Amino acid sequence: MSPHGNQRTVLPKRIIVMRHGESRGNLDSAAYSTIPDHQIPLTEAGLAQARQAGAQLRSLIDGCSSPQWRAYFYVSPYARARSTLREIGRAFSKRRVIGVREECRIREQDFGNFQVKERMKVIKQTRERFGRFFYRFPEGESAADVFDRVCGFLESLWRDIEMNRLHHDPSHDLNLIIVSHGLTLRVFLMKWFKWTAEQFEHLNNLGNCEFRVIELGCGGEYSLAIHHTEEEMREWGLDEDMIADQKWRANAKKGDWNDDCPWYLDAFFDPLGESDEEESNNRNPSDSSSMYL
Repeated sequence: MSPHGNQRTVLPKRIIVMRHGESRGNLDSAAYSTIPDHQIPLTEAGLAQARQAGAQLRSLIDGCSSPQWRAYFYVSPYARARSTLREIGRAFSKRRVIGVREECRIREQDFGNFQVKERMKVIKQTRERFGRFFYRFPEGESAADVFDRVCGFLESLWRDIEMNRLHHDPSHDLNLIIVSHGLTLRVFLMKWFKWTAEQFEHLNNLGNCEFRVIELGCGGEYSLAIHHTEEEMREWGLDEDMIADQKWRANAKKGDWNDDCPWYLDAFFDPLGESDEEESNNRNPSDSSSMYL
């Protein structure tokens, strides 16, 4: 039941995350030295990618939803994300779109203000040695900083769902579509599926206008494995345990616990005893006596 009344919370059928189309900065990193990151535009190829992605999204939703499906969009305030959304929108009619919200918390990772090309090259080489998740750009953010604001965004998203702020008719399949940036979307997936910082380091970036479909399974859990293949997930950088968890989620009941998922427990401990008695037998006697010394 919803905490805000007797009406049951109706979950989105799917949450689709998409990276923006090809931008001028993707073609030439020198663009960032004269154009603020948030104003970097799409290229003509990027605009075409976005139109094609819109058609692909429309086809996907038409083929997997109830006839009266609806869509709600969240978009980064950066020009390249806004332009991508505008082109995607050409594939949707007004009756299908509930609304859209510009959401600053899903903007690109901050790399600092105007970026000097040669300096950024050295900084990014340092990031590779240090680790992508915790490395903080001078005058900018780390991926861990992005994680913090994505967490806040997710809390707001779930409040929108629980309080039906999207004005969603429960008889219509709801599709939430998030148009954002590569690293931000990898962080979003990390938070959603409870992946670790180490697992994040192995994730590959999304291509321009590439998207991931997080779909609601028959038991009430969300999974990438409903729409995507093992081969796709492997290409994205998911290891075999992560893929197995996605396949488990596809049929799991909401609130179930995956005992075979190592990063939920086993990865953080040496082997634990199955019972208190076994744990007591395995404990070094000198450990307990040292408490009294």
